[in-house]
Amino acid sequence: MTPLRFVLAAALLCTIGGGSAHAECQIADAKLEEAILQKPDLRGPANRQTVKDLRSLRDAAFTLWSYGRHADCERLMANIRELIAGPAMTGLGDNDEDAAEEQMAARDPKVRRGATEGRRDEKNAKPLVSVEDLPLGLRSDQIVGAEVRSADDKIVGEVRNVIFGTKDRRDYAVVASGGFFTPGKDSIVVPIRSLKVSQERDSFFLPLPVSEVRSIPLMPDQDYKWLSDEAWRDRNDALFARR
Repeated sequence: MTPLRFVLAAALLCTIGGGSAHAECQIADAKLEEAILQKPDLRGPANRQTVKDLRSLRDAAFTLWSYGRHADCERLMANIRELIAGPAMTGLGDNDEDAAEEQMAARDPKVRRGATEGRRDEKNAKPLVSVEDLPLGLRSDQIVGAEVRSADDKIVGEVRNVIFGTKDRRDYAVVASGGFFTPGKDSIVVPIRSLKVSQERDSFFLPLPVSEVRSIPLMPDQDYKWLSDEAWRDRNDALFARR
């Protein structure tokens, strides 16, 4: 079962319910981390996505709890407990990939490339910082999901993935950039070392104006085979060279 189908199956379970609602949602009671350590079917590379999905559901329960939605939180936690205790989650869900893709499309941001809501022209705007010059570095959660802007402060995309530790020490951000931001075929590959970041660390900036960003070739495949194509990477990286 694909991760996509699992998320939808889990969401359906949450809708149906599974356990009585308590006055106070007890997230720790699910003992998810203990189950990951103790259950062989929740360990190992083959089930990495399953564990990630369970943790995402737990994070959603925490969000509900933080807004005082304790009954909804407990219903979600009841489903998490059922998923942990029940049969292997790879057997859950259905095979309707088209319906799953349609549901997941709701996750895509609805901001068009070229939007002009930047802040670089504000009187007190702080200078951008080169990613290479950041004194404390960046966490992955500060990169993935962050907006990416052109040198002339037009939004051009959103970081959807990061590749670290390539053999030649060239790290990359995969930026969804085509039309409405969607991952995969509409992505460009940006060398992280070419990026600048706002001092608030909420926006990344390319060294190119938006007119040139539109001419950047798209990521050639979604299986990341381009990582082994040094000639393609050389051509791609040269487009982002500092000016």
